[in-house]
Amino acid sequence: MPLISVRTSAAAAAGEALLTELSSSLAMLLGKPERYVMTLLETELPMTFAGDPAPACYVEVKSIGALDGDRTRQVSQAVCALIEQHLGIPAERTYIGFEDVPGRLWGWNGGTFG
Repeated sequence: MPLISVRTSAAAAAGEALLTELSSSLAMLLGKPERYVMTLLETELPMTFAGDPAPACYVEVKSIGALDGDRTRQVSQAVCALIEQHLGIPAERTYIGFEDVPGRLWGWNGGTFG
């Protein structure tokens, strides 16, 4: 049920390693089974940040619950660190959008989670 979608202007030679680490980190930080975590990476997209075309990144994190308290800050720190490690994009050039989705609006396996 958690989804982390990464869109970046950078090329990603190590894309699979990034997605694998994002999956395990998100599962741990949100307390969700990793078997439900989906990761997505789109690279080499035209982007600017602050009017500058240098490599940048936009990330969406969606989950049914678990985006409360200090967790979004923890996820932000972990995701930014992994993006910088694997893509070389500094945290100040990464935006992250969080969305807490009701279970009835998240489909899977021919049904929904609510």
